[in-house]
Amino acid sequence: MSKLLLKGGKIIDPIQGSKAKAGEILIVDGKIAKLGENLAAEDAQVIDIEGKVVSPGLIDIHVHLREPGFEHKETIETGTKSAAKGGFTSVACMPNTDPVIDNQTLVEGLLSIAKRDGVVNLYPIGAITKGSQGKELAEIANMKEAGIVAISDDGHPVMNAEMMRLALDYSKDFDLTIVSHCEDKNLAGDGVVNQGYYSTITGLNPISSSSESVMVGREILLAEEAGAKVHIAHISTKESVDLVRQAKKRGVKVTCEVTPHHFTLTDELITSFDTNTKMNPPLRSAEDVAAIKEGLKDGTIDVIATDHAPHAEEEKDVEYNYAPFGIVGLETAVGLVITELVEPGILTLEEVIAKLTINPAQVIGIDKGTLEVGKDADITIIDVDDKWEVKTEELVSKSKNTPFGGYELQGRAVMTIVGGKIVYSSDE
Repeated sequence: MSKLLLKGGKIIDPIQGSKAKAGEILIVDGKIAKLGENLAAEDAQVIDIEGKVVSPGLIDIHVHLREPGFEHKETIETGTKSAAKGGFTSVACMPNTDPVIDNQTLVEGLLSIAKRDGVVNLYPIGAITKGSQGKELAEIANMKEAGIVAISDDGHPVMNAEMMRLALDYSKDFDLTIVSHCEDKNLAGDGVVNQGYYSTITGLNPISSSSESVMVGREILLAEEAGAKVHIAHISTKESVDLVRQAKKRGVKVTCEVTPHHFTLTDELITSFDTNTKMNPPLRSAEDVAAIKEGLKDGTIDVIATDHAPHAEEEKDVEYNYAPFGIVGLETAVGLVITELVEPGILTLEEVIAKLTINPAQVIGIDKGTLEVGKDADITIIDVDDKWEVKTEELVSKSKNTPFGGYELQGRAVMTIVGGKIVYSSDE
């Protein structure tokens, strides 16, 4: 029997609606056995976490682990180690691998690799259509049986509205959420940056904000008609935020997420021509960032997710137009959340932890995100006062493509526990 006793921490469990309070947690055989004060347990490994915050294990429902097919960018092993260092105990991985995760055999293969190489819980997201080509529905029923938690064509949005309507009807039968990358490819064209002042002065091809909001509006209307669940990935414009806000008031089953880079950075950064500022959706205007923060504050935006998108150095070290979209995000997320949202008073620590734990768990329907007795001991220990510099060379991810190198942040995970096992400690 293995026992672990966490002493001296400040516990936050959003599902119980509690603010941070002093307490101790006893973990026995991978489960949370007791919460309270002055706990004692014979033969337990005692860890003093005086002054640190004890949170349910963080959950990221939008990551790209690249395996199979793109192991030069990331693998399940390196990606889940990166997640552990960032404080994430569970990740949901997108299906845009090679081959695309669109059938039962591939889902089972992915889970087999995760069981062998992964250090955190991995939940596959299956493709909506075969090969993510938008022409024919994938084997959704069989993939659900194999273990998928949602469906998405991710960076290949389903452009055919009738196909999306069918997918929504089908997803309802299996109680699966559709995760939609909202982008009208016809409107986006060959754009690489947000349309506005900075696209004009740099001469880089623009992407209009309407290319996102038009699709957000479509998904909301289709989901409303079908009575199905839709989750808007990486929301980035003020119009999109307002569309979700109004839909929620009508009772539509819509949720949405935002990435740390979209509530932190603006399109002014593209003037550096650093390809680590190239992502999809692109960095938006200061007005959009303000609207996103308001959406986080009023509850319109349910989830914070990283859209962790690793690319090899040689792939990013090209002209801006030719570089792939995306940045890594697992290891900087907690610092950015605390620095940009908690410290300025936009959200409380309890509110951001909810958006990183129970809310994402509910979106994809997994029994995680809480510290209730009897649940799996997935726990993140956070030092909210730790001030640190992002050093690109110290990232655990196989790829280092981040615009945050050299940034001074406050707050980070110092210990990550999955199923009662310490999978990351800053002391080691």
